[in-house]
Amino acid sequence: MTRVVLKRSNKKSSRYSGIRNSRINPQGFHTSQLKFYLVLLPLAVFMLLPIVFIFSHAFKPADELFAYPPRFFVLDPTVKNFTDLFSRFSKSGIPVTRYLFNSILITAVTVAASVVVSTTAAYALSKKRFKLKNVLFTVNTIALMFVPIAVTIPRFLIIERLNLMDSFWVHILPALALPVGLFLLKQFMDGIPNEVIEAAEIDGATDVAIYWRIILPMIKPAMATIAILTFQATWNNADVSTLYINSESLKTFAFYLTTLTSTATGANAVAGQGMAAAATLIMFLPNLIIFILLQSQVMSTMSHSGLK
Repeated sequence: MTRVVLKRSNKKSSRYSGIRNSRINPQGFHTSQLKFYLVLLPLAVFMLLPIVFIFSHAFKPADELFAYPPRFFVLDPTVKNFTDLFSRFSKSGIPVTRYLFNSILITAVTVAASVVVSTTAAYALSKKRFKLKNVLFTVNTIALMFVPIAVTIPRFLIIERLNLMDSFWVHILPALALPVGLFLLKQFMDGIPNEVIEAAEIDGATDVAIYWRIILPMIKPAMATIAILTFQATWNNADVSTLYINSESLKTFAFYLTTLTSTATGANAVAGQGMAAAATLIMFLPNLIIFILLQSQVMSTMSHSGLK
């Protein structure tokens, strides 16, 4: 009897190992994967080109910045763009550290608040029953189709009516309305079985306990994705400082970097191109680092949220 069981287990293990080593689910490299590499590798290289250009452009000397036809790769790299940029920092009327502090604080508060607002709203839309639930989600879905420029005037009027002009909160409150974040989180929560929530309710768990102890641990990938999207939108946003802020002490680092080539501020648009290229790299690096650290969470969210 023991021999029969061992033979059956050996057959099963050999069958599974055959599957792992076959082209269905190869454990290592398999020749059947070549067709995927032939398609995906050129596509990956093509997508990396903008990132390579940002790094290359930041180290170009002046003659290569204005060369015609434009050069993709830098031939004679230099750090002069960065030294000029840091020299400009030291000559600023308001310390650059103030702009940088504003950006860090605003981004941190906005990311935290956006995650809280989006997760609680998604929990209500996904797991609670109330009137107009489907209508509200439809409105959020329609909001995904609007381009930012289309709501510039309505947003300005609302901000003015709420007396948020020239205040710290004008950077944060409008950014909490993140339709794509609510959509991703709601779709992700739809994949959580309702039986889990019902079992917790039977055990006497409150909505707050269910949200904090059950929902949040299960949607960490989606939360990381929302944090990345909010970080990118807030960290790189210079429009709020331009349109709604008059006090220089409340403006952000992204706005300050736009003044390097702005003729409205008296800057030399031609001479400032090198500093602008260096500044672009500085603004881009935090986005790249955060995405690299959390890319697995983003992929998990996309696979569970209905977006492919």
